Amino acid sequence: MSIVFNISASVAAFALTAHLASIAFAALHLRRRNSRDEAQAPAATTLVRPLCGLETFTPETLEASFRLEHPDHDLIFCVMDPNDPVAPLVRDAMARHPHVRARLLTGGAARSGNPKLDNMEKGFAAATGEYVVFADSNLLVPPDYLTRVLATFDASAGLVSAPPVGSAPDGAWSDIECALLNTYAARWQYAVAFLGFGFAQGKTLAFRRKDLEAGGFDALGSEPAEDAAATKLARARGLKVRLVARPFPQPIGFRTAGAVWSRHLRWARLRRATFPLLFAPEILSIMIAPGAAALAAAHAAALPLPPVALAFAALWYVPEALLARLAGWPLSWRSPLAFMARDMLMLGLWCAAWTGSSFVWRGHAMTTSSGAAAARTHASA
Repeated sequence: MSIVFNISASVAAFALTAHLASIAFAALHLRRRNSRDEAQAPAATTLVRPLCGLETFTPETLEASFRLEHPDHDLIFCVMDPNDPVAPLVRDAMARHPHVRARLLTGGAARSGNPKLDNMEKGFAAATGEYVVFADSNLLVPPDYLTRVLATFDASAGLVSAPPVGSAPDGAWSDIECALLNTYAARWQYAVAFLGFGFAQGKTLAFRRKDLEAGGFDALGSEPAEDAAATKLARARGLKVRLVARPFPQPIGFRTAGAVWSRHLRWARLRRATFPLLFAPEILSIMIAPGAAALAAAHAAALPLPPVALAFAALWYVPEALLARLAGWPLSWRSPLAFMARDMLMLGLWCAAWTGSSFVWRGHAMTTSSGAAAARTHASA
């Protein structure tokens, strides 16, 4: 066989093997049980929810915060602008649930270059629980949310996290968003966690409060993304990032192409900035490059291209759909089309991540160096 066949076939085989292995490892991790003994006395826990503006499911996600079953917890809602339209909704929810210990904190200084982290800071400063859990505003926390998070801690855990899983899609672009979040991002996050290399995702970040004291919280501003900084902080201390056995839902609703592109371009540029050696091979984690290699190998071997393309696509996407079925994630006849559209979108995102560093988060113009630069300035001061 020619050198073209050998190289192309090797690339396609390697990428397909890694893809199938990631599905298998993610499925095995999703079947795991929480490691901590849930019969022990529940630890006092503070749930901090940073808020900014209104979203489609804001009333539902706020209401869910007041239905937690953990017997010893309090809630802290954080808003930078006292006139933010979400603030009245929080006050109304607190008035409807006077039996729940909840506070709304507003204001704060821009110290880190990361607006979200600046909003979280006052929540951490006011937290009284042994554990502090940060949950994004658009996460729909179930009643057993805190129980499952705390049950994931063990002696080796520096923090506990969980990826979001897209739910309640409404339209083609929300299907693509689910394909990005669920059978791609969550799959890979659970797969590497199964191998012992877990990393945090900012939707859920849970810490022992003592681990964030004495400068630990400030260290979260050492990277432009607080979850990447949290991952590096835990590893620097010789501790692990543990993932909750099953992820938590994030309702998607209707999405536009611009919203999906903007959000995932932000994430792609942050991944490229914080873990460049891991980001570079992401091009092989989508079907386009391996599929092209498979077709090149088929051409070199004088094989008919359409059957090879169909067979490779089936080997790539059918196991992915089976993972979604196993995990109970959104799956329909449109899902294969969403998987393919996602991969084409990710090719553009991967290229765009290398050609720029700017992005927008909730109206704030940022760059991938914003957080680190601000953190160095604060440390010098």
